[in-house]
Amino acid sequence: MNMKHIFQKGNSERTLLLLHGTGGTEQDLLPIAKMIDPDASVLSVRGNVSENGMPRFFKRLREGVFDEEDLIARTDELNAFLDEASKEYGFDRNHIIAAGYSNGANIAGSLLFHYKESLRGALLFHPMVPRRGIELPKQSGLPVFIGAGENDPICPAQETKDLEELLTEAGADVTVHWERMGHQLTENEVKTAADWYKGQF
Repeated sequence: MNMKHIFQKGNSERTLLLLHGTGGTEQDLLPIAKMIDPDASVLSVRGNVSENGMPRFFKRLREGVFDEEDLIARTDELNAFLDEASKEYGFDRNHIIAAGYSNGANIAGSLLFHYKESLRGALLFHPMVPRRGIELPKQSGLPVFIGAGENDPICPAQETKDLEELLTEAGADVTVHWERMGHQLTENEVKTAADWYKGQF
């Protein structure tokens, strides 16, 4: 259990995995979990990488350019942590739904790019394509919500379209919601995601 985290036991078989953005902590997305699924257990994790004192889930070479070797290792680390946490806290490993923002959305996306059935579903707020030029594991029927900003300077619209295409090709059931905003996570985006979630789970 080598990742700093918060676990809150819920009243359903579902567990929301919360993954913060760069510079965030395991506290950041707790209010969003209540908006999305107040009955679910919550596992909120802090990234193990520090970039100038800011927690992240994996290293980057510069803005928008990931350190792929570290991304692969950290994705493996997170996947193993989920196995351990499910045993430690007694929740169902097969009913983890990730909700990640920015860097957290990227590591959640990376789980989908590297592991079959690592997640039951995912809400990705302002994600980028984690890796290109690899074959994705089959994610047949996996529900994925992508929240994106039309004017996002960090995550260009083409990234969102490419990610949608790659996940769809892998069999995922992808819904994209566009906001006329930048990289910030808006209340309307979360409300739309919560409505989508209720229809899926």
